[in-house]
Amino acid sequence: MMKKSLLSISLLAMLLLAAFTNPGKKTNPTTDSSKPAAVETSRRPEFTPFDVMEVNLTVKDYSAWKKGFEDDSVARKASGLELVAVGRSAGNPNNLMIVLTASEVQKAKDFAANPRLKEAMQNSGVISKPDMNYFHVVRFNPDAHEKQWVAVTHKVKDYDVWLKAFDAEGSANRAARGLADVLVARGVDDPNTVQLVFDITDMDKAKAGMASEDLKKVMRSAGVVSAPKIEFYTDGE
Repeated sequence: MMKKSLLSISLLAMLLLAAFTNPGKKTNPTTDSSKPAAVETSRRPEFTPFDVMEVNLTVKDYSAWKKGFEDDSVARKASGLELVAVGRSAGNPNNLMIVLTASEVQKAKDFAANPRLKEAMQNSGVISKPDMNYFHVVRFNPDAHEKQWVAVTHKVKDYDVWLKAFDAEGSANRAARGLADVLVARGVDDPNTVQLVFDITDMDKAKAGMASEDLKKVMRSAGVVSAPKIEFYTDGE
């Protein structure tokens, strides 16, 4: 998915919502005081879909890159971008996935196209051509907290048909494969491109499940029409 910053945002939203929707209840003077007061149940605010910018790249030295990336935070924020997570590939920790919330996708695209960013990346030791993608997050689990996670990206023939099959499989079956649901997102430029993020609760089970013939059959029956890109990550420190 890959998440402390976004969890903080979710928590802040919950606190703000509580402040404005419960400004204080007036006591009804006609209420019978002998009756027990109604117990209010706190509810998590309704999820609001959001957009993210995802950048995949390779760096020469992670520590040097991280310093340059942090130094460029002001420019990112000015373009409506806020860091969600940095993932380091389990196969090569210098292969990174950077995920940022985007207040406006076009502003994010303008930021990505600015020659200044290319120079900043070169100065921080980026040694590959960055691959930038934009997703509309339609589901997100704010309780995600694992340090290891996996991102699965593929194309589907029909999103609604695929989603129905995904829900039919169920989170319990995915949990049995060492996975916890974190995120479902659709491509901004191609809505039939789907990205899934799962926290990993058991790495051995997760890797075995991702490589299994059973999963391939599930994907085919759900209408997946491309070879899935599956990448395991560890949260960048």
